[in-house]
Amino acid sequence: MTFLETQIAKIKGRNTRIVYPEGNEPTILKAAQEVVSIGFATPILLGDVEEIKKTAEEIGVSLNGMELYCPVETDNIDAYAETFAAANELPAIAAKIIMKKPLYYGAMMVKQGDADCIVAGLATETNEVVATYKLIIGMAEGVTVPSCFTVLEIPGFEGSEGNLLALSDTAININPTSEELADIAIASARSVKEIMDWEPRVAMLSFSTCGSANHECASKVANAVQMVKEREPELKVDGEMQLDSAIRPDVAARKFKRPSDVAGIANVLVFPNLDAGNIGTKLLQCIGKAQSNGGILQGFAKPVSDVSRGASVENIIRISVMLTRAMQSKNK
Repeated sequence: MTFLETQIAKIKGRNTRIVYPEGNEPTILKAAQEVVSIGFATPILLGDVEEIKKTAEEIGVSLNGMELYCPVETDNIDAYAETFAAANELPAIAAKIIMKKPLYYGAMMVKQGDADCIVAGLATETNEVVATYKLIIGMAEGVTVPSCFTVLEIPGFEGSEGNLLALSDTAININPTSEELADIAIASARSVKEIMDWEPRVAMLSFSTCGSANHECASKVANAVQMVKEREPELKVDGEMQLDSAIRPDVAARKFKRPSDVAGIANVLVFPNLDAGNIGTKLLQCIGKAQSNGGILQGFAKPVSDVSRGASVENIIRISVMLTRAMQSKNK
């Protein structure tokens, strides 16, 4: 079975409600139709309802099985505005203006439990999406920095989880501090446990392995490892280490002079900065023909995502499936 088929097979029931604030986007409409066809969730589309219907008709998409809402016309917008105003010390009238925006309304649906997860970003800048989620949904306990993780299916790769690897952070933090890297590592471990049912083995990557290079960049990663171990003593995490030491047992045996629960068998790779994360991910995709699943935003109190503005229908379906798995795991 493919990654997507495996994930769909693990979804229990069809009660998940996924809100898509950019409901008038043709790509979202096509993806929502496929979500209904597969049958793992109910899509909630936000926007001008008549415009959504018109666009759906033009592109031949059936709206059966979906819910359509224009935030301005909903019965609960006043209650949402009151909640938002109280949480942010805003005048009620200002809060209501903000709640009329589909992205903010959709985030509040998730916050209030009227939707289970949210997929946005196709027509919205990442900065706005992330800021909205932080403001309304908030961060998970013990995590202060949002980040993004991606699961890659890599043809020909034979790792500890077959041809799958989880990579983080691949989209958000440009040059994270040691403290931020620790947050990213902890959030990534939680993500793969919830979505993939893996026992996380987190490798903190660098150009150095166990002090082989004396540089502040390597020290930053080594310090992050110690912070993770202090905060999450049971989590299997190690580093700083080079990529080959993380995923190749033969290399790990040569480079590691001490026992490690991670070296050579890592299933989560945490990059030291976004340069490395972006380049490494795209190398695997462009040259290694890897299939990307995600990215999924992590570290938030509820399952959320920021899709690329170039996301395909398949991308959105994969992300929707992964969010559903995360939501069901959180609700166990």
